[in-house]
Amino acid sequence: MRRTILQPGISKLTITGVLCFLLAGSAGFKAAAQQVITLQKAVDLTLQNNLQIKQAKFTEAVDVENLNQARYNRLPNLTSNPQASFNFGRSVDPSTNQFVNQSIFGLSGTVTSQVLLYQGGLLKNEILENKLLLDVDKSQTAKIKNDLTLNVITTYLSVLSNQDLVKAAVEQVDISKQTLDKVQKNFDVGNNTLADLSQAKATVSTNELNVTTAQNNLDISILTLKQYMEMDPATQITIERPDISKLNNIATQYDAQSVYKQAVGINPDVHLAEIQKQAANQNIAVAKSNYYPSLVLFGSIGSNYSDARKLSSVVPTGGFETIGVVSGSGTSVVAPAYQQVISPYPFGQQFGDNFNQAVGVSLQIPIFGRFATRTTVRKAKLNYQIADVTAQLAKNNLNKTIAQAVVDLRAADKKYASMQQTYQSNKDAFNVTQQRYNVGLVNSLDFNTAQINLNTAELNMIQAKYELIFRSKVIDYYLGNPITL
Repeated sequence: MRRTILQPGISKLTITGVLCFLLAGSAGFKAAAQQVITLQKAVDLTLQNNLQIKQAKFTEAVDVENLNQARYNRLPNLTSNPQASFNFGRSVDPSTNQFVNQSIFGLSGTVTSQVLLYQGGLLKNEILENKLLLDVDKSQTAKIKNDLTLNVITTYLSVLSNQDLVKAAVEQVDISKQTLDKVQKNFDVGNNTLADLSQAKATVSTNELNVTTAQNNLDISILTLKQYMEMDPATQITIERPDISKLNNIATQYDAQSVYKQAVGINPDVHLAEIQKQAANQNIAVAKSNYYPSLVLFGSIGSNYSDARKLSSVVPTGGFETIGVVSGSGTSVVAPAYQQVISPYPFGQQFGDNFNQAVGVSLQIPIFGRFATRTTVRKAKLNYQIADVTAQLAKNNLNKTIAQAVVDLRAADKKYASMQQTYQSNKDAFNVTQQRYNVGLVNSLDFNTAQINLNTAELNMIQAKYELIFRSKVIDYYLGNPITL
């Protein structure tokens, strides 16, 4: 066994101190590594990392491409159609359009272009429709951001509330343990009964259970906040606590209709519904464009080559041939003799000789399409009516929600004032009961009851305080005010 030899002047106490210092430094480093999350940082991280927002951004990008394509549709198109073939047996020479009985290698190619001149404003209407659809997705993104911001603020306040509830529950455990200690001492000297001792122990157990419940609620609210920020659940964070005590001048008196008039112009739900309504109306114009004739300007160039086609030429032979006889004298009439020479037709020359061009206009008039266009127009009108009702429903829901939010804020204000009075009354009653209990004028049952009442009143007051803050922030949200603590 190896022994540790201490050098002179170094005591075990010194080593213990060094170890403690190292452990404390390690704990301090771990605490320093935790992220401090303020309300603004929680909102910023959510808007930066949340996957719903990223999905909405990708959808916007798709609509940008659709809008660009709708604009590009006004340009002429250009297509090329090169073709090579090798035919066997009896077939048509693509260069002469004559039947031949031989193997033929042929090349052909055309370049065509066309542009839509008119079809009832189809191209313009499609551009306008795609602009509105892009605005729809931008509004959807704004709605997601606003909803997430409100959810983050709600969860952040829930974390703060649960932290206070945990603290209050721990304090109640300390008080109940102090009470248990007194009851135990009194029981040991015969001043309290076994029932008093059991009641004190039960109170400690109940308060410890309350701590466990409050801590569980706190952990869940912190986990929910991390999920909004797309943060690893294992990440250690510290929630910055604003000074809630300074939030005493909370506006609680609002007129619901005044809030609605201001909110209806900026509310993302209403704005989204209105943009969808405009897009549905524009879709009717797009559908009606199919009733009109389409006028297309087109042009093309092309050429072809066939190895079956030969180049024919006439050349002098150097001799003469009789072409007739002079009447009466019988003298022969001669002329230079020529012969036909067949030679291969060079590719470049043949391709150039066969070069052709065309330009023209094409008019397509819809006469009967099995009522497809009429059905499309009717469906577009029905979709517009649906969008119109949806927009009105969004306004009605906003009006109802704001009216309810104003009522809830007033109720929360009254509830908080009542909870403050209740807490102060229970605190005064507990102090008096505690003093009387210490001198033996009150039994343990009455004392525990007073303690439980104080505990309940404190927890209710904390919850009422945060509920009032939350209700006021909801009004700020609808008014478009920056939400801060």
